[in-house]
Amino acid sequence: MATSSTLATDIDGRHASVIARSRRQAYAPIAIFAAILLYLTYAFFAFDIPRLLSSSKLERGALLATDSFAHKVHVTKTMRSGEVKISVEGQRDAVYDTPPDWITITGDVVDVDLGKGFRSVIDGRTLTLLAPDNPPIVVTIGDDAITADSTAPLPAWAKVNDRRFEARPSLFQRVFITRGRIQVFRYFYGWEHFFFAFNSPFFGKSIGELFHLATSAERMDTARSNVAYIASEYWYNPEWQHGEVFTALLETIIMAFLGTMVAAIVGLPLAFLAAANFNPVWILRMGIRRLFDFLRGIDMLIWSLIFIRAFGLGPLTGIMAIAFTDTGTLGKLFSEAIENIDNKQVEGVRSTGASAVQRYRFGVIPQILPVIISQTLYYLESNTRSATVIGALGAGGIGLKLVESLQTHSDWENTLYIIILTLAVVILMDIFSGWLRRRLIVTS
Repeated sequence: MATSSTLATDIDGRHASVIARSRRQAYAPIAIFAAILLYLTYAFFAFDIPRLLSSSKLERGALLATDSFAHKVHVTKTMRSGEVKISVEGQRDAVYDTPPDWITITGDVVDVDLGKGFRSVIDGRTLTLLAPDNPPIVVTIGDDAITADSTAPLPAWAKVNDRRFEARPSLFQRVFITRGRIQVFRYFYGWEHFFFAFNSPFFGKSIGELFHLATSAERMDTARSNVAYIASEYWYNPEWQHGEVFTALLETIIMAFLGTMVAAIVGLPLAFLAAANFNPVWILRMGIRRLFDFLRGIDMLIWSLIFIRAFGLGPLTGIMAIAFTDTGTLGKLFSEAIENIDNKQVEGVRSTGASAVQRYRFGVIPQILPVIISQTLYYLESNTRSATVIGALGAGGIGLKLVESLQTHSDWENTLYIIILTLAVVILMDIFSGWLRRRLIVTS
């Protein structure tokens, strides 16, 4: 009986222990989730997110987002001179001599069809805004103030004070009036003048017309063929700067490639000196390893700032920053791969009477080559992204072009264009490096 009682007690104890362990295991994820939630709540108020949200200008963000994939035509009337100008994106060299078919000018009256049932009629110092679901809004520029009259309260998309009137029925219509001018904007999908500038002889021509010109024997410019003329007008488009953008992309790829290759070439022999199974000198081995720590311990951006001071602006700065950082990283990875090789293969090569160089070539390199190729190609595609950031600091390349487009605060379509090209390069580099990795590793 005592034995049965002891056994039952032992089973009950184990059962209780299992239940307690199960409860602890069930409570652990709940506790971790609660801790994460508590930290996020703290961070939400520590970074003053409520104030940032309350002070954010969502309307301005929507306006900038629209400018990135659409363009607008400005209809501007200056009160001082009474002049009416119709231009694309307000550019001085993109002014219409003849109004588009959606704008009618009769004497001093300018009738602008804004689309979706919205119309704007400018007559002297008065603008009448016609909306499909609202009574007309008559805005008058007085001597002392701007007034907006309507038979009903102004809709939510219209705002007026003594100095200005603004109406934005949707993302693709906008009216902005100050005491000095009346501006009416109509947005259209697409990037304006992407292929040819507004004043180019090829602007507005269809693909068929361009093909006909390209194959025509009659030259538009006696100094060059029509094909060369068309290509030049596209490549040197002053608004989109295709030639400069693609040259900057090439600089970025060269920075990433040369920086990574220099790091791999320098890091491999240093990796042998840092490997315990190839370098018995402890002091030298530790010195090389600390060198790796020093090189990769300083961020690539810091290295780029240092080399900007040393070499000035240019691609050399980016190449050196990438090479220094990745020499430390790749050297460490290569040395660990060397230390993990199978010595039986090295001993087999040694037994044939091979020299030290031959032992490295046929006993060590084949074992670490997949790691060398894989890691080098991975850092090559990673450095393509890093070179963009380094370029923004002054190393050149596509990063510098991106910063220049951001600083204009207006060329958001150019910004999106550069971002898309950068993403395309990164994706293509990823695909290419994956293909090359598979080919080289299988071949090796």
